[in-house]
Amino acid sequence: MSRTIVRALIVLAAVLVLGSVNYSIYAKEYIKSHGEVIYLQLAPVDPRSLMQGDYMALRFTIATQLQGRTLEERIPLRVDQFRIARLAESSSAATLRMRYRVRDGEIWLGTNAYFFEEGTAERFAGAKYGKFRMDPRTGEAVLVALCNGQLRELGK
Repeated sequence: MSRTIVRALIVLAAVLVLGSVNYSIYAKEYIKSHGEVIYLQLAPVDPRSLMQGDYMALRFTIATQLQGRTLEERIPLRVDQFRIARLAESSSAATLRMRYRVRDGEIWLGTNAYFFEEGTAERFAGAKYGKFRMDPRTGEAVLVALCNGQLRELGK
């Protein structure tokens, strides 16, 4: 292969990689600004891992309820009048379906940590819900805030 072809292939590969990364960033930002708001209840975590440096380890009640169950491609959710999402009793009762991933045998709903500015951990200690923005077409969800029991964002 000539040097020109090798260089052209390298440039093409770089453009493809950068293009896919930028598209992924764009897709997440679009969901953050245009997605439907839903709240997922946080499950208790090991107090030793609650605050680790500049982030909080997270677990969600729905993920705990799903452990050991055979799952569909998306989790069926029922959303109440406050936008709190709970596991739907059946697929036909679902108002939304959320994508999930399995990482190290655990259900992963977009994230398992919330990062914050150094020295502000006490602001997030009362977190009861994760506020997500979700694309109802794809089921992709992005965690945008932690909220207290009254669904008020913490850390502002």
